[in-house]
Amino acid sequence: MISALETTFRIAIFVLAAASLCVGQSQNSAEDGGKTDEQVYDLGPGVIPPRVIKQVNPRYPASLHGVRVTGSVTIAVIVTSQGAPKDPHVVRGIDDEVDQAAVDALKQWRFAPARKNDKAVAVRVTVEIDFHSM
Repeated sequence: MISALETTFRIAIFVLAAASLCVGQSQNSAEDGGKTDEQVYDLGPGVIPPRVIKQVNPRYPASLHGVRVTGSVTIAVIVTSQGAPKDPHVVRGIDDEVDQAAVDALKQWRFAPARKNDKAVAVRVTVEIDFHSM
């Protein structure tokens, strides 16, 4: 007989295995030595910047309940030619937990990709996420 814990564990393993099969080509390129990595551009003349099409607000860390946090977290990120955020890292933060909440939210964002010569391209951008006390 299989216990409830074993069943939960088996379901979790199945979900992880299924999720690994759905990973996009951007992660595959890192695994194959970067052979298929796309060129990343800086914003400038001739490059139309990406546009946010799905924005997820950060979840306020439970450990900071009752603490007023205000300010902005600045995150550098690559927006791929598919419109997905890649390699986000905090450039200027507020607090480690708040910074992580901002990064976790940004990972869920989706963009209309940047364009150069009427083709979708990857670009480096900086995103600022504001936190306001309520």
